[in-house]
Amino acid sequence: MGIFSFFKKKNKETENVGGMEDFMTLIRVYYQSVLASNLGITNLAMLPDMATFKRTLKVPTQNNKLGVAERSRCKKMLEQIYGMSESFFKEIDASVKKNCKNINSAQPYLFAFQGFNNDLMILVGNLLSWKLRLPSFMNKALRSLTEKTVNDILTKNSWKDEATFKTVYAIRQYKEKLGYSEQWMVDYVYRLVTLAKKEPRQQAEDFDKK
Repeated sequence: MGIFSFFKKKNKETENVGGMEDFMTLIRVYYQSVLASNLGITNLAMLPDMATFKRTLKVPTQNNKLGVAERSRCKKMLEQIYGMSESFFKEIDASVKKNCKNINSAQPYLFAFQGFNNDLMILVGNLLSWKLRLPSFMNKALRSLTEKTVNDILTKNSWKDEATFKTVYAIRQYKEKLGYSEQWMVDYVYRLVTLAKKEPRQQAEDFDKK
């Protein structure tokens, strides 16, 4: 499915409303919107995902300030489609406020989050592996497994191979820099895992292999 596939006309053959690709796009839109509203960014070229979001949904600029209306609209969609909590957004807001004091800090911050996200997805895909195939009625068990996996990533120091330990160490550094709590990571990872389970088999297998 392409960018913002859930905006397209639904049909039984292609409908995949609220898939992982859409979720990750909205996450990027939210980050970019917070940065825009906090730092007064006016150059849409710095905010590619937010710019597409704004054009696609025809979101009007509020009070001549980019990011305000886009942030509100994006947050509402993430809440309604994916069930993300208020605390999830508060931690993102606090992270951006802490790390981004001026426009020059925006891109390095986004790169840091991208690195955090990539390492986290790769490691979780490897650690949970077959557990991603648990049937939907076992989502409660999957939640518990996700909590344990995230806790291991943050506290366990005995790993079978050096590559895994290096990834674990990198994630811990990103977490400290970005300022996210363990609960935030659990909520984020669990949503990614449940979305991966709903993807077509090949995409789910690709997630496993990351």
